[in-house]
Amino acid sequence: MTTPLSDLTQMPDPQVVMSADGFRIATYSWGHDSDPTVVLVHGFASSTRDNWVNTGWVRDLQRAGFRVLALDQRGHGQSDKPLEPRDYELSVLARDIENVLDTYLVDSASYVGYSLGARVGWEVAQDLQDRLTKVVLGGVPDGVPLARLDLDQVRALVDHGTPVTDKVTMNYLQLMERVAGNDVRALLAIAGGMRASGAADPDPAHAPAQEILFATGSLDAIIEGSRALAAAAPRGRFVEIPGRHHFNAPGSRDFRRLALEFLTEE
Repeated sequence: MTTPLSDLTQMPDPQVVMSADGFRIATYSWGHDSDPTVVLVHGFASSTRDNWVNTGWVRDLQRAGFRVLALDQRGHGQSDKPLEPRDYELSVLARDIENVLDTYLVDSASYVGYSLGARVGWEVAQDLQDRLTKVVLGGVPDGVPLARLDLDQVRALVDHGTPVTDKVTMNYLQLMERVAGNDVRALLAIAGGMRASGAADPDPAHAPAQEILFATGSLDAIIEGSRALAAAAPRGRFVEIPGRHHFNAPGSRDFRRLALEFLTEE
């Protein structure tokens, strides 16, 4: 008997965790506390539902025996959406992850992040080397996250309705519009906060020491940068996600399979 799609993509009610600076972070949990935990952190303009539930990640991780803990990063999903760039500096986003782990009393976990979630994961893996045992960084940028987004064109669109002409920025806008509840002003603030962060570029000289699987779409413009970060990580390995670009890689069955094989290795 086939399971209805609505059952496979059902979301639990969000549990609110307060950030250190007073914002509500929506979190979600599946499975049993006694099972090994995997933390899922989505990308820019996405959400837990969009990145991980609708694509089958939560389903497959549960079937593999994991407890799944996920969050909507601030500015996304059911979490608060402040409009000041300073509220989205990289260290702030990383601190949100640590705060969620502390609130759920998680002492040891694996981490899976995509795009912005992967860039935050690079930071969190360094900060929590004794707590994050294995790390999957999908589509991790080797430079400033969202650097290819033309902020001026997006502001002109929001303020005056001026059409966007930059192709990459148009792709980002389509991504923003695809997920219900996105606030373009908050997403602009995220991009601004990333650029204001003093440590927005991953430093290959200070790569996390854990086992890390770097996975990037074969059609993604950032693939060589991701490959270089994998080479810099002491226990890093790199895999290509066949036939995928930056915006559709999370839905790849190959990506899920490769990540699950890595996470379940002895």
